Amino acid sequence: MKAIPNKKKVLSWALYDWANSAFATTVMAGFFPIFYKQYWAAGVETSTSTFQLGVANAVSSLVIVLSAPILGAIADAGKFKKEFLFLFALLGITFTGLLYWVGKSDWASAAMLFSGATIGFMGANVFYDALILNVSEEKDRDVVSALGYALGYLGGGLLFAINVAMTLSPESFGLADASEAVKLSFISVSIWWAIFSIPLFLFVSEQAQNRRANIINSIRKGLCQFIATFRQIRALRNVWIFLLAYWLYIDGVDTVVRMAVDYGLSIGLESQHLIVALLLTQFVGFPAAIGFGYIGKYFGTKQGIYIALAIYILVTAVAYFIDSVWEFYLLAGMIGLVQGGIQSLSRSFYADIIPSDKPAEFFGFYNMMGKSAALLGPLLVGVIVLYSGDHRLGMLSLIIFFVAGGVLLTRVSHR
Repeated sequence: MKAIPNKKKVLSWALYDWANSAFATTVMAGFFPIFYKQYWAAGVETSTSTFQLGVANAVSSLVIVLSAPILGAIADAGKFKKEFLFLFALLGITFTGLLYWVGKSDWASAAMLFSGATIGFMGANVFYDALILNVSEEKDRDVVSALGYALGYLGGGLLFAINVAMTLSPESFGLADASEAVKLSFISVSIWWAIFSIPLFLFVSEQAQNRRANIINSIRKGLCQFIATFRQIRALRNVWIFLLAYWLYIDGVDTVVRMAVDYGLSIGLESQHLIVALLLTQFVGFPAAIGFGYIGKYFGTKQGIYIALAIYILVTAVAYFIDSVWEFYLLAGMIGLVQGGIQSLSRSFYADIIPSDKPAEFFGFYNMMGKSAALLGPLLVGVIVLYSGDHRLGMLSLIIFFVAGGVLLTRVSHR
C-alpha cells in the first residue's frame, strides 16, 4: 500500500469486501447449504434439495443478468453508483437478517429469502466493482483489486470463525442449541455487512459533474447508453471475447463456491469437517489473494489467471474421486490459493480494457456475464444430480468451463 495514492479511499473501498464477504462465507458457502438440507428441507431427498438449492441460486442470478447492464448504464448517466450500491446492499442485509425467523421445514421461505439476499449481494457488487476506477490508477489496479479480495477473505473468515464457534459450543454463548446459533449467525452477518459498509459511503466519491442529474433524464439517458454500449462491446473485440471467456471460467468458480458444501454432505462427509474446510479456504485465501495481485503486477495479469485456471481444472478432476475428509481439506486449501486471485485479476484485467468513462455500465455487462454463469453452473449440477443421482458427475461437469474459458482467453490481448 505504500506506493499507492489515495490510501484512505482505497482502504474505504476495500473494506466493503470485508463487509459483504461475511454473506459469501457464512451464508452462501457455509451455513445456508447445510442448514437448508438439515433443517429447512428436512426429510426431502438429497437430490431434490440439491436441485432446489441450484434453482434458488439460478433465480437470483437471472435477476442480475437481466438488470445489471441497464442499472449500470443509469448509474453512469446520473453518477448514482453509490446510491444503487446502497439500495442493493440494504436488500441483501435485510433479507439475510430475516432468515432468522424462518421455521423448520419451511424450505420455500428460506429459498425465497436466500434468493433475495443473493440479489442484493450480487447487485451491490456491480457498483462496488465499478468504483475501483474512482480509487485506483491503472498501474496499481491489480494490487488494489487484490487488496479488496484479501480483506474479504480475512473479514469474512473472521466472522465465520466466530459463527462456527457459536455452533460448535452454543452453551458457551448462552444459546440453546446449534440451530439457534446458526440462525443468530444470519443476524450477525447483517450487522457486520452494514457496519463495515459505512467507510465506502463516507470516503469514496464519484466524479462531480452531473452528480444531481434528474433521475428521469438519467434513466432515459442510461437506456440509450445501454444500447450504445452493447453495440460498442460488439465492436470492441478484445472486450467481448474476454467477457465470453470470463463467463465460461467464472461459472466453475462460482459453482464451486456455492455447491461445495452441498457436494461434501452428499458424498457422506460430516458438516463440522466441511465448515473447518471452509475456514481453511478463507485464511489461505487472504495471503494468496495479495500474492496474486503481485503476480499480476510483475508477471502479467493474464498469466496469473492461467495459473488459477490450471489449479481449478486439477481440483475439479480430483474432486470426482475423493472419499475422505483429509482429501476435502486438501482441495479446500488449493481452492483458497486461487479463488481470490482469479476473481481479483479478472476484475482488474477488465478494468484495464474498457473505456474509462463508463465503468458502471461496462461492469454491468461484466457482472451480467459472471452472474449468468452462476445461473447455469448450479442449475447444471442440480439437473445432472436430479436425473443421474450422481453428485460426483455433477461436480465433474464443471471442468469444461475452465478449459473452454482458458482457451478463449488466449485470444484476448492485454497491454
